[in-house]
Amino acid sequence: MNQVDEVARLRQRIRMLEERIQGLRASRRILMNLLAAQEREKRARIQRLQEENNRLHRRSQRYAQLLMDRNIRIVRLQQSLERASQDIS
Repeated sequence: MNQVDEVARLRQRIRMLEERIQGLRASRRILMNLLAAQEREKRARIQRLQEENNRLHRRSQRYAQLLMDRNIRIVRLQQSLERASQDIS
């Protein structure tokens, strides 16, 4: 093999390697974009879940307060009935 053929072969190899590098760069950009999109979706989902958790917590607090208020009312009515029955006796 003469020197001209060797130079041509090496140049061809360099072009092929440069094309592979460009392909790898493009693949890396695509992967980084996909990773960034996944991260955004993850943050949005976490935000939605936190909002839902807060909403459920508020509803639970309101329900507990309602139960407490009704329980207090029941106790007062029972006390009122007891006093009324003692007054009758």
